[in-house]
Amino acid sequence: MENESINFSEVLKDCGVDVDPPSVVLKRFSGLDEFYSAEELSELYNYALLNIKNYELLSGIVKLADFHKSDSTLAVLVDILLLRTIKRDDSDEQINLRALCAKAISNYKSPSTMGALLYCLNNKDDNYKIRLACADALGRIGDRYAVAPLIDVVKDEDEKSVYVKESAAFALGLIGDSSAIDPLVAIMEAKQGIWDKFSFLKEKIIEVLGKLNINNKNVLRVLKLSLSDSSPLVRINSIEALMNSEYDEAPELIRTALKDENEDVQRNALIALYNMIGRDILDEVISLPSYSEFLKNEAKNILEEYESEEE
Repeated sequence: MENESINFSEVLKDCGVDVDPPSVVLKRFSGLDEFYSAEELSELYNYALLNIKNYELLSGIVKLADFHKSDSTLAVLVDILLLRTIKRDDSDEQINLRALCAKAISNYKSPSTMGALLYCLNNKDDNYKIRLACADALGRIGDRYAVAPLIDVVKDEDEKSVYVKESAAFALGLIGDSSAIDPLVAIMEAKQGIWDKFSFLKEKIIEVLGKLNINNKNVLRVLKLSLSDSSPLVRINSIEALMNSEYDEAPELIRTALKDENEDVQRNALIALYNMIGRDILDEVISLPSYSEFLKNEAKNILEEYESEEE
């Protein structure tokens, strides 16, 4: 409710809302904390968010309001995201404002906002930047009840934006709930044509599985298969996931990548094994003729760094 002792309209006028550049107005807004309490500032921000039309100025006020995180402001942010208080025009400025609202909403960590975020995420008619921001916000809120809806987005074969799928997968990694493991494994093992065209979605899922996994045979199976994937980055992510796992088989599986056709994969496999088993792998690579000259040089470089640290 508006504080009756403060004329918010006059405050906006004094700040030059309708006449001065947004950068000047925002500088004046940032100095208002010398004159008003946190509660009064929140009321002022709410009034401004509901009455100002300039998107650049609105975005700046969203950032200022984010410092106070008033529950009443949260409701206003949700209304802006859902286009309840502004008319949709699909301008870049409006899209950026709504995406910023989604980010600010996530900072409250409130499960009460999940409905609004999921609505925007699942609205395929909305701009993909808004949907990306909402997926990220759901991940940062970290509520496990978002896991199933996010998985639905990742496996939706009718979803045209692979970036939205990737963001949903990333959000699952942020939430870190083990209930996502089996569905993500099933997605990786499904024969979907999208895999050949959009390998970076596979990369993201492998990364997420690596974060979620402690010791799961189904994940191990996927990581093992991914070591022979056509995408070098998928193979690299599989190596990293195996390095950080507790699988007894991990070192031997990574060892096969030392003879990968891609030099970046070879390098990552060598570094992973060095982290896991130490200097012995460097001596082996340097001494045996079966390894590439590239990998031998990489091993020598790591060895030189190792000896420098010892000195």
